[in-house]
Amino acid sequence: MRTISYNLRKNRALGEIGGLAERHEIDILCLQEADAVALPARLGSLGLVHATENNRLGLAMYVREDRFQVRSAHTFQLKKSLHDRVLAPANERLLGARLHDRQTGHDVIAASFHAAPLTALNSLRRHQIHAAIAELRALGPGVPALMVGDYNYPVFQARLDRHVREAGYDLTLSDRRTYTRYKMFRGHFDFATSSGLSIESVRTLDRGSSDHLPILVQARLAEEYVPATVAA
Repeated sequence: MRTISYNLRKNRALGEIGGLAERHEIDILCLQEADAVALPARLGSLGLVHATENNRLGLAMYVREDRFQVRSAHTFQLKKSLHDRVLAPANERLLGARLHDRQTGHDVIAASFHAAPLTALNSLRRHQIHAAIAELRALGPGVPALMVGDYNYPVFQARLDRHVREAGYDLTLSDRRTYTRYKMFRGHFDFATSSGLSIESVRTLDRGSSDHLPILVQARLAEEYVPATVAA
């Protein structure tokens, strides 16, 4: 399963997403800071699953329609930062979908996530991540899940890793930094968190017109994963 996550920088990189999807032959595309009104319904073999409607800087997800059947898709509000309350860039910071993978015969949860900006505390972002994981579990208890996006967490990542692992998920950073616009804020901002999946690689792709670089996540079902119906 090949997934790209890309923060479009206030929709400026919208024109790049079709080329990215085709060039890397992806199965899932997760976007942040997208303008839902401007999004095309299709990108080649990818169809738009869902997009936030109440955000100035929204989330969206596309999936390969010949591989996935969409069982459900929802957006979720998470605890707001002061930045959210004053400037209202986002009411919903998580978009999750339960997909049936025709290739493997199993369901999987895919999610696009955008944490509060750097003006907020890391503790608030950890709270948002924990709440996001809980929402995804509710979408499919025991179903393998992949959440990608802009975590806005460039420092103290060891603590975040412990927090995510305690919640039963794995945190995976990409092979290169994903944000290099400002010297003092350079680092890994865009992550993959997963459960029930084996992450084979997370690769930072070439820079486009966004201040974030897209990441490409290659994942497969973990060998130890046993669907609940089989276990029962």
